[in-house]
Amino acid sequence: MLSPRVSLDADRLRRLLDDLLGRAKQLPQTESLPLLISGQRCGWLFAKAAEALGGLKHVEISQDSVHIGRLMGSEAELNALLAIVAATLRQAGCAPGWRNELLDVWPEHPLGSAASSDSRPLGAIERGVVRPLGLLTRAVHLSGWSQDGHLWVARRALTKATDPGMWDTLVGGLISSQEDVQIGLVREADEEAGLEAQDIAGRTPLRTIARMLRQVPEGYQSEDVLTCECVLPSQVIPKNRDGEVMEIQLLAPATIFNMLTQGAFTLEASIVLTEDLLRRATPVST
Repeated sequence: MLSPRVSLDADRLRRLLDDLLGRAKQLPQTESLPLLISGQRCGWLFAKAAEALGGLKHVEISQDSVHIGRLMGSEAELNALLAIVAATLRQAGCAPGWRNELLDVWPEHPLGSAASSDSRPLGAIERGVVRPLGLLTRAVHLSGWSQDGHLWVARRALTKATDPGMWDTLVGGLISSQEDVQIGLVREADEEAGLEAQDIAGRTPLRTIARMLRQVPEGYQSEDVLTCECVLPSQVIPKNRDGEVMEIQLLAPATIFNMLTQGAFTLEASIVLTEDLLRRATPVST
């Protein structure tokens, strides 16, 4: 169920969303190479990462492409190789934000199709090396509304490796390997906002609204953005539990819009929140 309508200019929101989506469509760095894993196109290998992997067994680097595990006969063999690849990149200083957390390795596919029932990942790899390899990830977001039409937003901790101190959606995070997106959303809601499953039971279905394609210092970000919305029960006050958020505030939609135009939010959060506001926008009286 949608939250209350907001009195914001739909045309301005649409122009803002178009601009944000345009900023999320960057090409990889010119020196990056197309990456194939187990014979399937999967990402873009950053130049520094290519240097680190040169000479590694079962990694073939040519002038126009890179193959990892071209002849791997099983998923277990491939995962063992991917673990070696990740460790090699870490040793070379190419794995910022190492988390001891595995993410799925997806072949290239149209936007939104990774979550389909007939789609399977090729294997799994450490989260900290997905950007140097330019691998596709999936992130879930939740816009948390109050009963009176205000929006809960969170400010990222200064210790975050990416976008420290910037404002973000109330809930947002990557889906782990072999994790259902709904389970991942509930997990992130608990960790980042202290929300129980019943607190967000009335959320809208998750939908894929964008694919982030962006150059980042450690490589290339390729990420499907899935989002949903929920009106939180009046007695529920979000509170961070994992230390990755420095504050959570409840703000009016007009305030959120002004912050969006000033670049206070991460690019991903800006897309999620602008799309959410646009779906609720009503013409402003003149």
